[in-house]
Amino acid sequence: MIHDHIAFFVELLGKKYVLNLQADLSIYEIGARGDKGKAALVLRPDSTEQVSKIMAYAFTNDIHVVPQAGNTGLVGGSVPDESGEQTILSLDRMNKITDIDAVNQSAEVGAGVRLSALNTAAENDGLHLPIDLGSDPCIGGMVSTNTGGSRYLKYRGMREHVMGIKAVLADENGTVIDALCPLHKNNTGFDAKQLFIGSGGIFGIVTEVNVRLVPVMRQTAAALLIPTSLDDINLLLTEIEKRCGTYLSAFEGMSGNAMKAAFNHNPSLPSPFGADDVPDYAILLELGRTWEPRESELTLDEVMETLLSELWEFEDSPLENALLGNAEKLWHLRHSISEGVQKSGKLYAFDISFKRGDIVRFRAHLEDELAKHHPELTLCDFGHIGDGAMHSALVLNADDPRAKDVQYENQIRKWVNDMVVRDFGGSYSAEHGLGRKNIHAYDDYTQDEIKILTRLIKSAIAPAKIGAFKI
Repeated sequence: MIHDHIAFFVELLGKKYVLNLQADLSIYEIGARGDKGKAALVLRPDSTEQVSKIMAYAFTNDIHVVPQAGNTGLVGGSVPDESGEQTILSLDRMNKITDIDAVNQSAEVGAGVRLSALNTAAENDGLHLPIDLGSDPCIGGMVSTNTGGSRYLKYRGMREHVMGIKAVLADENGTVIDALCPLHKNNTGFDAKQLFIGSGGIFGIVTEVNVRLVPVMRQTAAALLIPTSLDDINLLLTEIEKRCGTYLSAFEGMSGNAMKAAFNHNPSLPSPFGADDVPDYAILLELGRTWEPRESELTLDEVMETLLSELWEFEDSPLENALLGNAEKLWHLRHSISEGVQKSGKLYAFDISFKRGDIVRFRAHLEDELAKHHPELTLCDFGHIGDGAMHSALVLNADDPRAKDVQYENQIRKWVNDMVVRDFGGSYSAEHGLGRKNIHAYDDYTQDEIKILTRLIKSAIAPAKIGAFKI
């Protein structure tokens, strides 16, 4: 019984930081999308050394540990199962910002530091970690899932911003891997940090991180683009990239259904379309620069206006309409979509990606297939179309009896993922990583040789029971 081990953990951490069934564990047991489990204990260490001792003890006593950072993930990767036998190791006390180096453009932080806290601390130096998200995750979780975000097109994902890490292996000694390096270049052999980025915590627990920061954008200009047809989206993207280069910071797609869900959920949300109907599809385009306006150059608003004029001058213009607007307000619409869609009914959410040229083709195919086979489902898609990814949410009326049918949900998920992976060569997890909600897709679509290699590595360096899912 796990409770036989409480005395050890209390002596190590202090009674206050060992939570058992008598405490309210709901904030640790329930994920961001309502995935719920039952924890035997919640342990809250504040140092790498304590994490190391916990993992060594867990290995010796066959205790299953589920690492948890901000618990903002959407696939159940940070919550326990319902057995009541798994122990959550929360990193929420490891929230120290040790150093921000303005010259090196880097920061050293604990894995439990929130993204917002890091960016607030770096703001005085004009820097930030440019991973733009609707949630406020912890840095350790962002490393574990290789988080992307809405400005991936310009800044790429977390892998490009991790300079070094300190991590504890899930082995008999709780071995500490100290690769906490603030160097931009360090080509001295095996790059140990890469083993932990995007691997979902199956090899161990990231406890400290060196992250690369970049200057904040001092100027932005934004517009909502209404394409002449969905087939013109690829042309819009490539032409804008040619004309704007590194100014281009976001190219976010939003379907009419997704925008309507946001407006329905939040009636106070101002519509940029005024009295006009919500279009079938819109693209949030953002341009950004990291310096203050100079008298000798065009403002970004003027750059945007010039760009739109050039697009309208095409013989068969890919642009039906464009609405210039305040960037903050337009982003508010984009970030309101996720919650609006979630409140629209029973949600079957897919975080998928394709070659950029295939995303529009897949979307059209999915709409046709839904009309033929599942007219009860409404497609509310949105997301990072500039890097070939989309959040494809299928919504079922909450009163439909199928909303409580687990077999129906599994059928829908299998049906969509088959189209994504087998018919279009895409990925069933663009940026959310793996969790209990999508581990079946890993089983279905991952090459057997990769599964074998993963298990060999895990058995060699991390044989302890760790994580919310089994590889």
